[in-house]
Parts: sequence; C-alpha cells; structure tokens
Amino acid sequence: MAATLFQPCLSRSRAIGFLMAIPNHKVSNGGVAQKVLTLETMNSNIKKVEYAVRGPIVVRAGAIRKELEQGVKKPFTEVISANIGDAHAMGQAPITFLRQVVALCVYPELLKSNEFPDDAKQRAQRILGGCGGGSIGAYSASQGVELIRNDVADYIEHRDGGLKADPNDIFLCTGASDGVVAMLKLLVSGEGKNRTGAMIPIPQYPLYSATLAELNSTMVPYYLDEDNNWSLDSAELQRALDEGRGVCQPRVLCVINPGNPTGQVLSRQNVEEIIKFAKKNNLFLMADEVYQDNVYAEGCAFYSFKKVLHDLGPEYNTSVELASFHSISKGYMGECGFRGGYMETVNLDPKVKEQLRKLVSCRLCPPVTGQAALDIVVNPPKPGEPSYEQFNEEKNNVLGTLAEKAKLTADMFNSIPGVTCNTVQGAMYSFPRITIPDKAIEAAKAKGQTPDDFYAHQLLEETGICVVPGSGFGQRPGTYHFRMTILPPTEKMKSLFVLFRDFHKRFTDQYT
Repeated sequence: MAATLFQPCLSRSRAIGFLMAIPNHKVSNGGVAQKVLTLETMNSNIKKVEYAVRGPIVVRAGAIRKELEQGVKKPFTEVISANIGDAHAMGQAPITFLRQVVALCVYPELLKSNEFPDDAKQRAQRILGGCGGGSIGAYSASQGVELIRNDVADYIEHRDGGLKADPNDIFLCTGASDGVVAMLKLLVSGEGKNRTGAMIPIPQYPLYSATLAELNSTMVPYYLDEDNNWSLDSAELQRALDEGRGVCQPRVLCVINPGNPTGQVLSRQNVEEIIKFAKKNNLFLMADEVYQDNVYAEGCAFYSFKKVLHDLGPEYNTSVELASFHSISKGYMGECGFRGGYMETVNLDPKVKEQLRKLVSCRLCPPVTGQAALDIVVNPPKPGEPSYEQFNEEKNNVLGTLAEKAKLTADMFNSIPGVTCNTVQGAMYSFPRITIPDKAIEAAKAKGQTPDDFYAHQLLEETGICVVPGSGFGQRPGTYHFRMTILPPTEKMKSLFVLFRDFHKRFTDQYT
C-alpha cells in the first residue's frame, strides 16, 4: 500500500481505486474526491459564532470603498468607518515616546542615532535586556517577559493606591481578548443543565457571546438599565441568575467597565454591589477594564474591581475569584495593531493557575512587540526625564479631545427627533436609541433583516456612514440602537451628524 501511494506515475483509475479503499473516503461519480471539510462536517459550534463589529455591514462598507476608488458614483465621496474602536485608523496620532521605544527595540542599530532621546534609548535597552538573546525577535516566556510583568505589577500597585500586585498573577496577552478567551476556556465545563453559564451584560461586546458559542456554553443575559444611563441593577442580576439556573449552571459574571458599547462608568457603589452579588452566589468575576483611561463625564471615576474587592475586607478579598483585563488598544494609546494587553488573576486556585499556564503555553507567547508597547503604557516617562513633557501633553490632548467628542455626540443625537442618547461617560462609543416606523420594520422583515440592521444598511448606502446595528450587541426586545465610535476627527464628526440628521428624517418620512 505504501509503495503504491508514492508511485509518481500512478494512473488515474488506480488512484481512484486506491482512494476508494481508504476507509470513509468518498469519491463522487465523476471520479473527484469529495471535500473532507464542508459546512455539514465542520465544527457546528463555529457556525453559531457571530461577531457584529466585523459583520456583513463592515464587509459591504469595504466593497463600497473599493467602488468609490474605481470611480463608481455615489451620493457621498467617502466611507466614514464609525463602526470600530480603531483610533489610528480614524486619524489619531501615535504617542511619540511609545513608538520611539518600540522602534529602537525592533531595530537596535537606531540606538546609535542622535535622533532619539536618551530616556527612550535607556528604556529600549532595558526591555531588550529582558528578552532572550537581547532580541525582540525571540520568544518570551508564555506568561510574558518577566521584566514587563514586574512593570505591570508596579503599575497596578500605583493605580490602586499601594495595593500590592504579584507578577506571578499577571499574564501578558495578545490584547485583552486573548485573556478573556483563555479564562472562559478554563471556566466552561459540564453537560446539559450542568454546563457552565456565563452572565453577560446586554448590550455586550460580542467577543463574549462569540466565545461562548464556540465553547458550546450558555449565555445568561442581564440587561443594563438604559433609563438610568445604562447602570447595573442587583435585582436584574438576580432575575437573570434565577432564569439561567433553569437551563445551565451559572458560574461566571462578566462586567465591562467603562462600558462597551454603552459608554457608562460604574459608580463605586455599583462595583461593591456586583462583588457582593458574586460572593453571595459563588460566581467567578471577570472584569473587562480596557477603557479605564477613558473616563470623561463630570463626577465619574474609574474604580478597579481589584481595589474595591480589597477594600471590602477579608470576608470578600480572601474568597471572591477575579480576573481583570487591560489593553493597549484603547485608552489614549489606541495601539490596536500591536496586540498587547494583560490579565491579572486574584484568588485563583494555585492548581488552576498551573493549568492556565499550560493553556497559554500552547500559543507559545504573545507578540513581543506588543509586550514592549505595553511596557511603555505601564511604565511611562517620569517627571524630569527628557520625554516627560511631550508624553504628558500628547496623552492629555488625546483624552481631552475624546471628552469633547463624547459630549458632542450625545448633544447632537439628542437634538434629532426620534433619536435619544445617554451621556457618554467613558469608553469610545455611543449607543443611541432610534425610533423605527412600523412600515420600516415590515420592510426589514421582508428582507430577512432585523429593523436596526435594515436601518444601518440604508444609512451606509445613502451616506457612507458605517455603524454597527444594536442587535449585534443585544438590546431589550422592541428597542433599536446602533453603536457609533467617537473616534473620527471633530470636524468629520460634525459633518457626519449633518448627514445622519438628514438621513434619519428621510428614512422616517419614507416609512411613515
């Protein structure tokens, strides 16, 4: 059999005969082997995965952009990608010091150049000293470069007012998403009604629902209170938990703070209530805190779950299990392409932590360039260093501009009849609610679309504005929303609102 397999001049008829002899290998009547991997034979869980942020409307936006480049006439001249939190794609300038250090790490010959400040060179040399062979091109430990994990621990300690962080509890990740997926993989187990359920906020970031679908786990949705600026209510958590227990075993509570797509910032009292709820119901807490630098509204502040958990005392801080996540893709950095982030675990069973280390080792290590960029975020220039003033100015300019656009967004949407928008307290998005006429709902149904998807597609085709339908994030039945980022430049945002206002009036008139 082996000799036949490797004969270079095997005739077609003999080859077909050989294939027929292989168990479970089917050959069509035309003599062509049927594909092994088909929609029918592939992993059925993957077919359940949906990720609206890069869904069909984004694909259509890309096609329209190409049509414009080819000279196809449209009622607009450009596609405005307001669908995703990709700061640099929207024109935000990178932070100079961060890029200087990463450039020096990638090409150490630049250390000889006089074009780079001394503190950038020293920082690059320090990072390279922690890398295998002194090269950023070497694999790191699967948990991340030790020196950088130490810096992350120092950053957390400073952020939380002196609360110690253990570098051994910190796992560097390929963006925060990597850590979220790894932790959910550890948590999901059981069969039938004993299968792990995860409590997810609605609206939610679709990474969570997509990952749970891939893992064949159950999403237990709890609704944020839109009438109270998307706050989180303990009674709603209890309702969702009770309902979830009828179909699965809820074991994890996921919280996004500041919120994506809703832009709310949890009060300290809210964070305490959530921790107490997790303790009472024996739930593992996952705190997505990637927008912790993005807090804009007066009276709002970011409170880390780790800090609040500690402050609640031994009854809570010795038992509640927590994983929190941060990323360099958001904040003032917006370095999405570097794919850098970290996860910190609290009160994790040591034996489970070993299993987590084993799990992350399967992907070898996160990108070391992303780890280097993360190090600049957690260990920025200090007062008195050559780059401090410029770094601080650039950081404050980015956050100040985002704060202005957050206010502008809510004010503009709320000036349009049939549209309401809560205050954008933080993060990078608004999630306005739109009134859709009954005739438009019927037209959407006839096309096999949800009403908000139908609305968003028409908005794109008529104005070039690309947003994500609210149904991709989840919303209360009978309500319709879309997510729009606040990242486009201010003048483009103003022109976008003029286009949107005119479209919404036309759409409403057309279907009323």
